[in-house]
Order: sequence, then C-alpha cells, then structure tokens
Amino acid sequence: MKRLSDVKRIGFGAMRLTGPGIMGPPADPDEARRVLQRAIELGVDHIDTSDYYGPHVANDLIREALHPYPPELVLVTKVGARRTPDGGWHSAFSPEEIREAVHDNLGRLGVERLGAVNLRLMDGYDGSIEEQWTVLADLRSQRLIGDLGLSNATAEHVAAAQRIAPVACVQNAYNLVTRGDDELIDALNAQGIFYVPFFPLGGFHPLDLAAADRVAEKHGATSMQVALAWLLQRSPNILLIPGTSKVAHLEENLAAAKLRLDEDDLDVLDKLH
Repeated sequence: MKRLSDVKRIGFGAMRLTGPGIMGPPADPDEARRVLQRAIELGVDHIDTSDYYGPHVANDLIREALHPYPPELVLVTKVGARRTPDGGWHSAFSPEEIREAVHDNLGRLGVERLGAVNLRLMDGYDGSIEEQWTVLADLRSQRLIGDLGLSNATAEHVAAAQRIAPVACVQNAYNLVTRGDDELIDALNAQGIFYVPFFPLGGFHPLDLAAADRVAEKHGATSMQVALAWLLQRSPNILLIPGTSKVAHLEENLAAAKLRLDEDDLDVLDKLH
C-alpha cells in the first residue's frame, strides 16, 4: 500500500464537502461527488477525511464517488472527537472510542486498511496520550492502519507518541498569517515527520490580503494560490490538503503547485505574521 511518504504535496481535504457547520449533506451532492472524481483525474493521491465530518457525510460521499479506489490513493482519517446533534465538537478519546472510530471509518469508507489515522486532540489538551496511541499502534500492527499521526498536537505530544510508535505526520493550524508552529515544523522536518496545516487559507485580514494580492497579480495568480505556494516553499515536509465543494476552486488550488515565488515575493509575505 502507498504511504504518506509517497504522496504528492497537494492533496484534498474532504471537510468542506459537508453542509453548513460541517453538519449534514452539501447543498449539491452531485457537485461534491464531481469534485472528488475530478481530484482523482488531476492526480490527487491523498484525501483527508473523518467519520465525524457530517457526521458520516464526507466518508459516504468519498465511497459513493470513488469506490473501488485507485491503488495509488491514500485515505487519511481522524479519530478522537465526535459531533453532537447541535453541531458541537466533543471529545471521544477513550481507548474504546478510538478503537471503535477506526473500525467505523474502515467500514464507512469500505476499505480493509486506512492509509493513515490522526489522533485528534481537543483544544488545549495537555494530558497523556499513551493509552490512545497504544491502541492505534496495536491497530497498525494488525495492518488496519498504514501510518499514524497527531492533530492539534504539541512537540511534547509528538515526543510521547514517538516512544510508543512512529509519528508519520502532525496536522495543526498553520498558514501565511498563523505561524505559531514555526519551530515545530522545523523540528519535525529534521525528524522526517510530515506537517499538514489545516485552515491553510484562513484568518487573513484585509491588509494581509492586499499584500498577497500584489504578489498574486505579479504572477497572474490568486491570493489563495499564493498562500498555498508559500506553504509549499516554507518547508519540504509540508503536505497540503485544501478543501472545497466546487470543481473550479479545486482546479485553482491544485494549480498552486506550479507557482514559484521569488525572494522578493517571500520577503513581502514573510512580513505578514
């Protein structure tokens, strides 16, 4: 099975295929399925999802649109949280819940093995992850999971996990203007661990957008393409999973892989945080 270490640097995040608030079905399910199919046509080989997107909606759409999956596709999911009927995000972090969530994702996606599973920590969590990571390591030894990752994690969480089983990736909030993980990215790069920023296009203020727009105009691109290109040039261990529910926006995001920012561009963009 293909591993995270083999995927292209821009994949696809399935969260935005759901309805408002990441709850319920999308307004246009047919377009959502077309987005997934077009992503594969354009060479995407890494889709990030979770059974709690919807809940179940994203995984159901992926299976409907793409099963049987192309052999090169790596499906990555997250466990450790659950949704409430009012749209809330709550912890589902007991060892039993972690094990059950992995099996639920396997069944919902219709696969015998998940490409990777990220353990999602709730905001501000600073407790132990030993029991949860041990469960995931056991499932990995059963060949139900390819790689293991952490989401919303600190360097201390990574170190604790590494003592039990290898960490392949860390998925945290990071983008052109949200750079609290700068040191972590560099430390992970030195260890050969991938970093997958979520919300890669979020949190921009008007002045930030104006600066990004000037760089974009120079390249005949959009400011969002510039933001993605900056991430790709920020560090070689960064993998991107921008999400969308529109085919045109998907194509625009993937085109960012061809954009090369020069030193003047980087000088402008590096001053935004």
